[in-house]
Amino acid sequence: MKPRLFSTLRRLRHENPLGLPRSGAPPQLPRMQRGLPQKRHIKDVKHIIAVSSAKGGVGKSTIAVNLALSFARLGHRTGILDTDIFGPSIPTLLNLSGEPRLSDNNQLLPLSNYGLQSMSMGYLIPASSPIAWRGLMVQKALQQLLHEVQWSPLDILILDLPPGTGDVQLTIVQQLHLSGSIIVSTPQDLSLIDAIKGIELFKKTDVPILGLVCNMSNFTCPGCGGSHPVFGDMEKIRRVCEERDIRLLGEIPLDARICADADRGKPTVVAEPDSARARGYSDIAKGVGRIIGLGG
Repeated sequence: MKPRLFSTLRRLRHENPLGLPRSGAPPQLPRMQRGLPQKRHIKDVKHIIAVSSAKGGVGKSTIAVNLALSFARLGHRTGILDTDIFGPSIPTLLNLSGEPRLSDNNQLLPLSNYGLQSMSMGYLIPASSPIAWRGLMVQKALQQLLHEVQWSPLDILILDLPPGTGDVQLTIVQQLHLSGSIIVSTPQDLSLIDAIKGIELFKKTDVPILGLVCNMSNFTCPGCGGSHPVFGDMEKIRRVCEERDIRLLGEIPLDARICADADRGKPTVVAEPDSARARGYSDIAKGVGRIIGLGG
């Protein structure tokens, strides 16, 4: 007799307890009848974009914050929301700390730096304190971040998603009206395998996929000047995009200066605004802006 776990997994292959359409047209029943919450807009926010990798360690947060700063430099009112409850990165990337103040109606007020509004669990919990919470507490914290922050009017809000395709991702795609999602991956097979899982999640939940950003695409040797594909050939990324009809939004190189800028809390777009590295982020932001019809 097979263990109960295996029989449960086999059953889940044929059932769909999350209400996600497996193929073809999505169910036509109203969301509430399918056990799903009504999708909501965030007050005073025009566009919401989720940045996802499904794989940790590929530089997703660095991509997200540099894209957000690029939108701000292009003249758009921009914010970034760190939805990684257990490993928030935005406070470090933006060199911000301290507990947010509350508005008159008891909502969290974002912290700002470099012309960018931001909110993160990292502002609410001391940096040295681990967040050892079970699911119910995580969901409560996420609900507060999503619905109890008083943003000044924004043209675009970037959501920095945690790794994986679990509770946080499902809550976001089921509760918010998203203008689209951006997938971040390196050319490495391990990264692409998880990126594809993220792509499939967004497709099943009818979230538009704006495109894929390849991070750490190549390394330019400072000695010989040659370009080296440390994490694999770009052809793998191009093949995934072609097979799934996804735009390749841009490539960001593997560069020690990008890492150093992030570590000191002054991302590349701010630290080196006229560099080729900063232009790479700016070009991606311009392309995404055209896709979603962001004016300005």
